[in-house]
Amino acid sequence: MRKPLRLLPLSLCIALALPAYAADGDDEENWGLCPIIDAVPAFNDAPTPIGGIEQRALEPTDIDGGQLERGAKDEDLVVQDNVKLNRGDQFLGTDKLTYNEETGRYTAEGNVRYQDTGMRIVAERAEGDQIADVHRIEDLQYQLTERRGNGGAERIELNGAKGALVGSTYSTCAPSQRAWELRAHRIDIDTEEGMGVARNATVRIGKVPVLYVPWFMFPVDDRRRTGLLYPQISLSNRNGFDYRQPIYLNLAPNYDATLYPRYMSDRGGLLGGEFRWLYPQGRGEVSGTWMPDDRLPGNEPDRYLNPEVGTPMSSLPEKNRGQFLLTAAHNLNSSWYANTNLAWVSDTHYFEDFSSSLYGISTSTIRSNLGLYGRGRYWQAGLMADHNQLADYTLTERNLAFDRLPRAYVSWAQPVGQWFEAGVDSEAVRFEHDVFSGGSRFDLKPFISMPLEGASWFIRPKLAWRYTGYQLDGDGAAQIATTRARAYAIENGIPYTPDLDTRFYDRNPSRSLPIASLDAGLYFDRNTQIRGDHYLHTLEPRIYYLNAPYRNQDGLPIFDTRTMTFSWGQLFRDNRYTGADRQADANQLTAALTTRLISEDDGRERLAASIGQIQYLDDSLVVVPGEIPVEQGKSAWIADASVSPSDRWTIGATYQWNPKFRGEDMASLRARYLFRDSGVVNIAYRYRRNTSFRPGIDPPESKDLLEQADFSFLYPINQTWSVVGRYYYSILDKKPLETIAGVQWESCCLAARLIGRRYLRNRDGELDTRIMFEFELKGLGSAGQNTERVLRRGILGYDRDDLYLVPPTSTERLNNGGGQVEPTSDRTL
Repeated sequence: MRKPLRLLPLSLCIALALPAYAADGDDEENWGLCPIIDAVPAFNDAPTPIGGIEQRALEPTDIDGGQLERGAKDEDLVVQDNVKLNRGDQFLGTDKLTYNEETGRYTAEGNVRYQDTGMRIVAERAEGDQIADVHRIEDLQYQLTERRGNGGAERIELNGAKGALVGSTYSTCAPSQRAWELRAHRIDIDTEEGMGVARNATVRIGKVPVLYVPWFMFPVDDRRRTGLLYPQISLSNRNGFDYRQPIYLNLAPNYDATLYPRYMSDRGGLLGGEFRWLYPQGRGEVSGTWMPDDRLPGNEPDRYLNPEVGTPMSSLPEKNRGQFLLTAAHNLNSSWYANTNLAWVSDTHYFEDFSSSLYGISTSTIRSNLGLYGRGRYWQAGLMADHNQLADYTLTERNLAFDRLPRAYVSWAQPVGQWFEAGVDSEAVRFEHDVFSGGSRFDLKPFISMPLEGASWFIRPKLAWRYTGYQLDGDGAAQIATTRARAYAIENGIPYTPDLDTRFYDRNPSRSLPIASLDAGLYFDRNTQIRGDHYLHTLEPRIYYLNAPYRNQDGLPIFDTRTMTFSWGQLFRDNRYTGADRQADANQLTAALTTRLISEDDGRERLAASIGQIQYLDDSLVVVPGEIPVEQGKSAWIADASVSPSDRWTIGATYQWNPKFRGEDMASLRARYLFRDSGVVNIAYRYRRNTSFRPGIDPPESKDLLEQADFSFLYPINQTWSVVGRYYYSILDKKPLETIAGVQWESCCLAARLIGRRYLRNRDGELDTRIMFEFELKGLGSAGQNTERVLRRGILGYDRDDLYLVPPTSTERLNNGGGQVEPTSDRTL
């Protein structure tokens, strides 16, 4: 039968209150060790829930029962013998249901069963008044289905938007393995305010109470509220006892703030904060930290020396240390947007003193920028400015890049007719520097190409013309003139005199030249079989010819141009420099070959191997200061390979062998093995030769630029115990960069991690030691330090999802507590 009857709101407060203690991100926990046993098993006579809370009010209620008794108009309607009520995703079953349509009173007795998309409940009795919206449910057990959790309550009392749970329990453990449980004498709920108050709550490990809280307030929905967030507590050699307490401020629906007061026993107090805003056209965040008095510089004065003169700095960075960060974006329309990233630190020791990762000692400068950017189908453009601040005390202002105040660029490329494509890349920049003389630069590069291609081939001839002109400040032009005059005197065997400078003085130097290239390739494939597996085997030869005539560029300044690191991509570029201050002359031919094995079963690339080399047909005479000219002959061979012989193994290698020196310029090896259910082993080796090394001239120790080995693992001993570790070692410097060793224990609903970490703390090679312990009640929260963040950063594959997700942006920032480097906050408005 079907009656216009509103289903009993049994889950109104239960679904909100009982799991309210559960930690955010509960779905990320590992529940694989839990037995497949529910505190409340699925009801065999209940339909599969359909829809959700939003559709309930629009759905009618179906009532079904073996026996129906209807009295007079003002008497009760009695349904008994396997009573079933269905509405949308809700189901209610009981032995006997008594309901009065006039008064709205009801009683459900015997084997009361309720379920929706979020939970299942069994109870002995439920009664209430539908019209007054007053309800009482007695002796119940529940099982959450959208998140893990179960428990019970002596009774639930509901009165409109308010309710109370008496004698309630909650746990994520299975009923047969009650490792921990949360008990509360009484929980009062207000769904309009979205808050609950628990009284006389205890957390028990086994049967032993380990935490008692007489009173605390908590949220019962997703609304943002002002209050305390989880604190962070640690202990280290540098900071001593370290306590950080975030305080969240819910200011408005579209903006909020967080304060980060922090206390370090060996250093002092620090205050950090952030303010975030969001609106239809954009978003932004401003943050900063301030430490009025830091005792660390006074405790370690030898580390705060001026590296140039070896004497203490005139003012140690003890007072008013801090940082400032601003990021904001605003969409003007579908094509244009504005963006800014501003940053500032109080001193050049800041990153090293407030970071616990290698990021802190590898950051040498901070770049701030703001600009207006646009993009269309065939074009992109921008008008921006940037500024650099020194953040490394071992460097000086001379090491800073030039500020670009401002920079404008336009790029356009569009098909012309059926066969051609035309375009232009242009840039205008004003360079400024506190030490060096600046100037302005205009770069223009129009081009035309003829992209021809078929199913198995392509040919792309391209012709470009590049013009670069300057307007230099007087001092900059004079410095270049002096440098060129001295070089001229040495080359011609004549004494240098300042009169020679006038011969080379030019405030408006320029350079122009044509650039021609031809990129062509073929694609062959065949079906093959290896050990019974079917693959698509490809062979992809490619050639690239580049020709650019020599232009003497000694009279041009070096503002933002550097030599690119030689790599696979450079085999097919028309310039080996970044920036427009140098355009390499070239008469060269690249030959390259790639082969792949692609599984026909799942489409995965099981093997990819490439090899290539440049043949320099003439000497390349254009250089930047300190660079060795490229001589006629062959470049280093570049070989790159990756193979996945199974779903567990991934092996990759890159190798550059230089025939001129008969040795490697670069070598890297990386291998990863995944254990069946969890666990990973990573091995990596990296070597790079100093390509500017001059045998017989430079000291032998400067031959190698980098040589490192990295070994990390997560090894499961059994289902509950595992060990983790990392050994990151600089072979060249003969010292470790980071060492991690730890043990983990995990059960269905409990986890504990003990981690020892030793890491490079400063540029002088000193190491810091930290012991980290974390105890976690899954689905409730954890005590101790956030060990998972350290392990995920140090062990690739510690979390399997990290192997398949897009890597996070390389742009990171110091958190507002003045501590570890973290990505942007994941708390969304």
